[in-house]
Parts: sequence; C-alpha cells; structure tokens
Amino acid sequence: MRLLLVEDDPGLSRSLKADLERAGFAVDLAMDGESGEFLGMTESYDIVILDLGLPKMPGLEVLRRWRQAGNHVPVIVLTARDAWHEKVDGFKVGADDYLGKPFHIEELQARIQALLKRIHGMMQPQLCGCGLTLDEDRQTVSVDGAQHAELTAIEFRLLRYFMLHPGKLLTKTHLLEHVYECDGDPASNVIEVYINRLRRKLGKDLIATRRGQGYIFGEKP
Repeated sequence: MRLLLVEDDPGLSRSLKADLERAGFAVDLAMDGESGEFLGMTESYDIVILDLGLPKMPGLEVLRRWRQAGNHVPVIVLTARDAWHEKVDGFKVGADDYLGKPFHIEELQARIQALLKRIHGMMQPQLCGCGLTLDEDRQTVSVDGAQHAELTAIEFRLLRYFMLHPGKLLTKTHLLEHVYECDGDPASNVIEVYINRLRRKLGKDLIATRRGQGYIFGEKP
C-alpha cells in the first residue's frame, strides 16, 4: 500500500516514515503544503496522512483543492489535540478521520488499517479472503487457518493490495504504483518475481495471470 505523509516537522516526519515503512507501507514524504498538494494530485495513493499546520499552503486548503478536483483519496488529518474547530473544518472539506497530536504510532496504524478496511467494505478485524488470513501486525499470512507463512516487506505490501481488491484486474504498472515509493527504481520484472514468490508460498492458483493485461487475485482457475 502506498501512503503520502504531509508533515513539516523534520523529526516527526522521519520517525513516522520509518514506522510506517516497518508497518508495510511505501511512504512518500512532503514537507510543505504545495508539494503535498502536487503529489496528491499527480501520484496514486491509497491513503494520505495530512498535517494542517503546513508552510506554503495550509493543510485544509490542500484537502479542499483535492476534493474540488474530484480526488477522493482517503485522508487522516493530524491536528493539535485541543483544536476542535480544526477537526470540524477538516470533516467539512472532506477528511475521513483525524488524530490529535501528540499520538502513539500504534493508534495511527490502527486508524489507517480501519479506514482502509472500511473503504473496501471489509468489517472483520483481520483481512481475510480465499482461505487466507493476513496478520498485518506480524506481516504473516495463514493458509486455511493452519499453515503460517512469513512475508518479506514487498510480499506483504503486494498481498495486502491484492486482498483489498479481490477479483479485480490489476496491471503491472498499477501494482508498481501502489507498492513502491515515487523515488523507487524497481526492475522491470519485479512484480513477476514477487508474484511467483507468493504463488510458491500460498498456491499457484490464487493469483491468475491475464496475458497482456495483468493479474487477478482470487479468481477461480
């Protein structure tokens, strides 16, 4: 899953980026409102963490411009804990959730996971489908409730994205955009490599190849 973090505090942004990458996200970082607004409009993200007190352009204006342009990316707003009016204003212009500073990274991760599941219509505590149960905290997957498989960081990102989009045709380009940061430079065959690794761990029929088109997770062979 690919995430945009818009936060101007250098120490906090570095810490959050590292924590979120350990949690299995590809994270792009913007340090001001203008660059955040640009990245949010030109890149494809699964979720955005948006601070409101930004230089060059306030966070509320960034969010307002995205929504006016028809950009419906899920957004969690970061606010000062006692700034209730900022929370109200954020919801009015299209925020999906908010979190007051200071906060624990575990709460942010829980809100991210809950928001993503809600958007994709998945209400169960863990991500499940096609006989798989994904443990997002341990980054492991169980097969038919028994066998547990360890996942590398990229395997975890890729499988989580597939499980959130079952039955949908996903191109290689689309998958690359949601698994790697914008400054990443993966090899041209990296998606095929990691899909083959997942097939060896989980079964060759779970991810189907549509030649010349892309991949489908969960389609019956």
